[in-house]
Amino acid sequence: MKVKDIVAVLEEFAPLGIQESWDNSGLIIGSPEDAVSGVLVGFDCTPELIDEAVELGCNMVVTHHPLIFKGVKGIHPGDPVGNAIIKAVKAGVAVYAAHTTADKVIDGVSGAMARRLGLENIRIMEAEGDGSTGLGCMGEFPVPMSSEEALALVKERFGLKLIRHSMPLEEPIRMVAVLGGAGGSDAMAAYRQGAQLYITADVSYHGFFTPEGLMIMDIGHFESEVEIVDILLAQIRKNFPNFASYKSAALDRSNPVHYFVV
Repeated sequence: MKVKDIVAVLEEFAPLGIQESWDNSGLIIGSPEDAVSGVLVGFDCTPELIDEAVELGCNMVVTHHPLIFKGVKGIHPGDPVGNAIIKAVKAGVAVYAAHTTADKVIDGVSGAMARRLGLENIRIMEAEGDGSTGLGCMGEFPVPMSSEEALALVKERFGLKLIRHSMPLEEPIRMVAVLGGAGGSDAMAAYRQGAQLYITADVSYHGFFTPEGLMIMDIGHFESEVEIVDILLAQIRKNFPNFASYKSAALDRSNPVHYFVV
């Protein structure tokens, strides 16, 4: 088994060519020709994830968020990114990220959000090309519900401690749009597609001033996207059922955002 074999499976699911122009999905550290002893799948490529991979005997990690987004001007052990790079290179661990590539396929991040909510008629929100890829998903609740019922459902289905949201709607909600991660800037796209409820993360203060008929829920970046870890792992296991592949045992503790809830 080589790195390129794992990469081929991941890119059949989420093609590298569909990533956003600012993104850095793909093979970040390592050679496609390197042999692979095992793969560890996590959410962020942290120094701790590299340590976990080494302990498991894995020399490849796959994450959603890229280890390197922009040009690196220095690599130092005191910096989390630098430390992860140092550890990966020293241990010979290949690093791959499926970021906006996994965001833009319907079986990826946003599709998982829509399915978790039990939405019907799920489709791409901002379709690109032939319409099979793009950011976000749209769907409908099987039965219209009040804003309060929708809040309770979202909280329960995503296991949330809290939800930041805009003014509740007076009318029942049927049409829903979802976009995992930092989707505050796409609220108007959801509104133009007819969404009454838009569920995303990282919404700014001003983003909660919504047009009439649209409610926004911010459920947290990690919380909206974390299911992609299981999805990526499933792609590897489906194609290589007898190969050593693991989900990070620390995944549930890896959210860098903590909440103080009274």
